[in-house]
Amino acid sequence: MKINTDTKLLGLLGYPLGQSLSSSMQNMAFKECSLNKIYIPIEVMPENLDAVVKGISKMNFDGFNITKPYKVDIIKYLDEIDEYAMCIGAVNTVTIKDGILKGYNTDGTGFLKSFEKDTGIKIEGKKVFILGSGGAARAIGMTLALNKAEEIYICNRTYNKAQFLSDEINKTVSNCSKAVHMVYENMEKFIKDSDIFINCTSIGMLPNVDETPLEKSLLHKNLIVCDIVYNPRKTKLILDAEDIGCKTVPGMAMLVYQGAEAFELWTGIKAPLETMFRAVDEGLNP
Repeated sequence: MKINTDTKLLGLLGYPLGQSLSSSMQNMAFKECSLNKIYIPIEVMPENLDAVVKGISKMNFDGFNITKPYKVDIIKYLDEIDEYAMCIGAVNTVTIKDGILKGYNTDGTGFLKSFEKDTGIKIEGKKVFILGSGGAARAIGMTLALNKAEEIYICNRTYNKAQFLSDEINKTVSNCSKAVHMVYENMEKFIKDSDIFINCTSIGMLPNVDETPLEKSLLHKNLIVCDIVYNPRKTKLILDAEDIGCKTVPGMAMLVYQGAEAFELWTGIKAPLETMFRAVDEGLNP
């Protein structure tokens, strides 16, 4: 692609971004579709987020993604928020059209697509244990509630954060699911009662590949184990789960599906999924 004054920019805002594969995935997709766009990583310190977003809004950007730790903080800098993202209370994708910054969230739907395609199972009626309470946990928890999960157990090292997220789910989706928060000491009891476990923390991410958010002894073979960490391709959690016979959902597919939805918001055309999967696969460790 020849970069010129017509080249549209997109990017990823967050800190740190050393593990991200979004640039290679989106740039390969733009190339496949012959689009004059380029996607760049933009590391931003918290004190500079306001200035960076204001600068982007005046430049040749079609939009951007947001990752940790800014998926909630970004909202106050936007002009509009999609109804679904408003319900979730977190944004991971922004479009810029006619100077208007509009926020969306593709994390929850990206996870749901990856889960259903990998397992062939619907979330409705299932008991789900979510470890973590950050932006991804918010998106996934709200999405599962909206899709009629029976119960959603929320656990976080900081108890107040788990309590806040479960209260938000119950308040927002009160007629569908019941969210329950807990302390770490009660994990074993609730995991035994769960159909699905989802790691929404960064534990196990490269280079800390020997770490796991859940002791192997707490897993049971009827538990579907999901991890949003995608680098390495199979985390210790996923390997432990496979070893005892659990169905597993690694993080790679969620990354691609949420990225594909963002691609379609920016371009208005269908995302080249095979190309995006290939780009991520080539960038992952074994």
